[in-house]
Amino acid sequence: MSESPKHECAYGGDLKLIFTCSGAADVGGVSDQAGRELTRQGAGKMFCLAGVGGRVPGIMDTTRSAKTILAIDGCSTHCVKECLLQAGFTQFEHLSLTELDMPKGKTEANTENINKVVAAAVAKLA
Repeated sequence: MSESPKHECAYGGDLKLIFTCSGAADVGGVSDQAGRELTRQGAGKMFCLAGVGGRVPGIMDTTRSAKTILAIDGCSTHCVKECLLQAGFTQFEHLSLTELDMPKGKTEANTENINKVVAAAVAKLA
C-alpha cells in the first residue's frame, strides 16, 4: 500500500489557515480577494476548501495540524463554516461578511471592501 503524498503546502507549528468563500456572488469575490491579501501580508495562508470538502488526505492532515483556522463566509448561508464542520473541524474562527454589513448582491469587490474584511480577519487571527 502506498503512502499518501504529502501536500506541498504542509507546514507545521504556527500555521494559520484561511478558508474563504469563492462563490459566484459579489461577496464571494470579496472573501476570496481578502484571503489572498491576508496571505500576501503574511497573516495566514489561504488554503483549499475544495480539498477539505473532498477529504483529500494531505489537505486534511495539514488542516488538522494548523494552529489557527479562519473561515471567511461571503453570505449568511455560511458554506465555508458548514464545509469545515462537515469535515469534523470544530475549532476555528468565523467571519461572515454579513456581520460586516456587506449584503449579498450589493457589495462591490473593491479595495475598500476587501480591506475592511482583511482588517476584521487580522483581528480574528491575532
